[in-house]
Amino acid sequence: MNGPTSFPTGHLRPDSPPTDAFDYMIVGAGFAGAVLAERLATQLNQRVLMVERRHHIGGNAFDRHDEHGILVHPYGPHIFHTNSVDVFKYLSQFTNWRPYEHRVKASVEGQLLPIPINLDTINRLYGLHLSSLEMDSFLAHKAEPRPDVLTAEDAVVSKVGRDLYDKFFRGYTRKQWGRDPSQLDASVTARVPSRTNRDDRYFTDVHQAMPQHGYTRMFERMLDSPNIKVMLNTDYREVQHLIPWRHMIYTGPIDEFFEHRFGALPYRSIRFEHVTHHEERFQEVGTINYPNEHAYTRVTEFKHLTGQRHPWTSLVYEHPSAEGDPYYPIPCPDNAALYRQYRDQAEKLRDVTFVGRLACYQYYNMDQVVAQALKVFKTLSQQLLLTPPDRVPS
Repeated sequence: MNGPTSFPTGHLRPDSPPTDAFDYMIVGAGFAGAVLAERLATQLNQRVLMVERRHHIGGNAFDRHDEHGILVHPYGPHIFHTNSVDVFKYLSQFTNWRPYEHRVKASVEGQLLPIPINLDTINRLYGLHLSSLEMDSFLAHKAEPRPDVLTAEDAVVSKVGRDLYDKFFRGYTRKQWGRDPSQLDASVTARVPSRTNRDDRYFTDVHQAMPQHGYTRMFERMLDSPNIKVMLNTDYREVQHLIPWRHMIYTGPIDEFFEHRFGALPYRSIRFEHVTHHEERFQEVGTINYPNEHAYTRVTEFKHLTGQRHPWTSLVYEHPSAEGDPYYPIPCPDNAALYRQYRDQAEKLRDVTFVGRLACYQYYNMDQVVAQALKVFKTLSQQLLLTPPDRVPS
């Protein structure tokens, strides 16, 4: 397999300029862009130019082997899980899977305790011997019902009470988001469940697995079509007026597309500190959270995720930051209102489609981005059937 055709220098080669317009210019080579490129190229025979300003495909899911030969995720751990049969079936065309159920522990009061909170978490933390039935009553007694669950604090305290909130959630959230949970939308913590049984899996989705040979190999197979050209190390603004295209699919930050005309949308970033140790295994589970200790939020050991056997092991420490690449849209009412101003402008554009986490200012899991891209493909397919395109410069 040769992988996608690319222009890695960031400029079209002068000896082979395009002879015809591209049907689509796709900005960004992450999940949203790659799914749409693959579908458009292979199912509708569309000519696609993918423009990516990083030096690689795969977006934040890009993985590579480090200097010791250990497969690592430079942008932090990406663990695939989904309940969607369609999404799993679609991606399975491009990879085999290694079954993997992620487990996380939190460092609290000198113990490593299962998170999400489960029966073992409570019994070990408080020195109890509760049963599952007694766990229900325990949490109900701890909970502080709120008439309206509006904030991240409300979402946790209303389920498990103040003490568990302080021990497991408040410090982690403040480090991660740079704000107190009382200032963030309930969606930030509402996704983290509590369990009355001993299930210590972080996710409970039907499909939990990792690409057998890594995400980058999967992306290479997705983009391996003669109808797809990939231009790396390139800001799309450098070439959008030089290369003819009919329709743009934009997966970058929506405020950047409109040159921040209403102001910058706030994001949280992360500084990733990669560390390698000459030992088989460093920690007992894939990820350990540190809600109340250290400046970093969590530490992930990649060999748990990949199943790789190696005498060395590699870890990543995550240090949240207000500066750097945009990773997490900050969910709060002011930011949502600002995003709506950009969304209203985007809806007026007939030749640009906005897809993905940054373009929609929304935290999506990987499977949600794939599902969104597949849905957008159906819409674009219907539009093409109704209005066959002329290949003319945009």
